[in-house]
Amino acid sequence: MSISGMMRTSASGMAAQSSRLGTVSDNIANASTHGYKRAFTAFSTVVLESGKGSYVPGSVDTTIRYGISEQGGFDYTTSTTDLAVSGQGFFLVSDGSDSTYLTRAGSFVKDDQGYLVNAAGFKLLGYPIVNGSAASASNSTAGLAEVNIATMSLEATPSTRGTFHANLPVSAEIMGTPPSGNASGAEYTAKSSITAIDNVGREVTLDIYYTKTGTNTWEMTVFSADGAASSTDPFPYSSGALITETLTFDPATGRLHEGDAGPPIIPASPTSISIPVPNGQSLTLDLSQTTELAEGFQVLAPTINGNKPSSVEGVEFAPDGILYAVYGNSARVPIFQIPLATVPSPDNLTPEAGNVYSLSATSGNLQIGMPGTSAFGTIRSSALEKSTVDTANELTTMIESQFAFTANSKVFQTGGELMEVLVNLKR
Repeated sequence: MSISGMMRTSASGMAAQSSRLGTVSDNIANASTHGYKRAFTAFSTVVLESGKGSYVPGSVDTTIRYGISEQGGFDYTTSTTDLAVSGQGFFLVSDGSDSTYLTRAGSFVKDDQGYLVNAAGFKLLGYPIVNGSAASASNSTAGLAEVNIATMSLEATPSTRGTFHANLPVSAEIMGTPPSGNASGAEYTAKSSITAIDNVGREVTLDIYYTKTGTNTWEMTVFSADGAASSTDPFPYSSGALITETLTFDPATGRLHEGDAGPPIIPASPTSISIPVPNGQSLTLDLSQTTELAEGFQVLAPTINGNKPSSVEGVEFAPDGILYAVYGNSARVPIFQIPLATVPSPDNLTPEAGNVYSLSATSGNLQIGMPGTSAFGTIRSSALEKSTVDTANELTTMIESQFAFTANSKVFQTGGELMEVLVNLKR
């Protein structure tokens, strides 16, 4: 064994333990950094070919690895824009340029321009939802945009659908003159009203009249209440009926009749109607649970969608990644779809400043999907992923490296002393 070889080997041992201590120091420093993934040092031997009569010491090589695929625990917060991933996915973020990065650091807040940025200043990316859908690609970042929640303004949603289920008394008297909207003396059996929203967010009251016109036969007429002459005598209206429909009931069940029966022949009854709301959309009203039973007139749980103009008061994230704008009237409107991304080998991603990762030659290509699908995982709102650092283990590793470094230094010192003896032989 050569003395110089012994010294080179011990020097490589000290360098290897220095690298290990470097990862330990980084880990301990980031023990409280949300979304941080621990680094660690892997060792491998370098063996030199030895002759028969002597041993030639080799050295030790180090490789820095990252446990990026490890799942951390969760800290729960009161901010709805604090996000954590439960699963293998990563958030897609941007630094303001054309570069896209992956991260698990989800402490997003709204900046002065309305963008959602995390603690390192990276902006969250998502797919804008237009007309109820988001255009996405599974293998590229095409279509992604920086999520901005400051551009949302007053929102009014016109009514388009609803339910209106009523019970009509089977024993009601048959009336002679159903409402027509422009004739005095019209007769009706029962009346109710519902409120819809037009295109500009105004409330439109719709008066609904039921008139029994024959056995198991009723006429349903809808008027706009804005055209009523007075509250005590609604006829005549200034305009005609918005829609008039004939409802027929099966005498055996008291439910809307859906096909011909006889004798006598009973025509089929519609189970829904489309009301042209003034200055609004066509309102499809479900009537399928309307009945004609031996009970008084009553309306059962009417519902109408749509909302009046309201300002945005906040945002909410759903586990499937949908970002909703929450308006003052409690309406929730989807505005962004937040995707998750992964790669075949996450541990081979390249760490970058700001607790983000970029693709490398060994990580594989980017794969983008929606939360809740495949292995991407789900998004947790009001939560942050903890660092994967275990401080106790890091301190243990630090002590081990300290002793190993000291031992290598002793070997190097011994080699130096032997070298000094050789030098002094000439004296």
